Amino acid sequence: MSQQKIINKQRERRSYRVRNGVRGTAERPRLSVYRSNRHIAAQVIDDEQGKTLAAVSTQQKDVAEGLESTCNVEAAIKIGQILAERAKAAGVDKVAFDRGYYRYHGKVAALAKAAREAGLNF
Repeated sequence: MSQQKIINKQRERRSYRVRNGVRGTAERPRLSVYRSNRHIAAQVIDDEQGKTLAAVSTQQKDVAEGLESTCNVEAAIKIGQILAERAKAAGVDKVAFDRGYYRYHGKVAALAKAAREAGLNF
């Protein structure tokens, strides 16, 4: 089996393992993180109603202004801060963190730390 297929299988197993423990409710929605090679995005989702309560991405022009790169730790920190502000405006204080198949390291950890410091509890 090729190395890329092995990595994809590991990601798939990790994704199932993480998602089995995380469900978004009205009282505690899910904070989902997406990371690509060029951008970082996060959203707060109520899985019971199937609605996104707050979302932010480095693809948005107002967010990307003033950033050197849209895919580094600095961008992740800004995303975490803005998401926390938007979630609080939507009336959300507590969230369940869903890192997907990404390891809790680097950009994902920086985003989580910034969201916590901005007032989200998880």
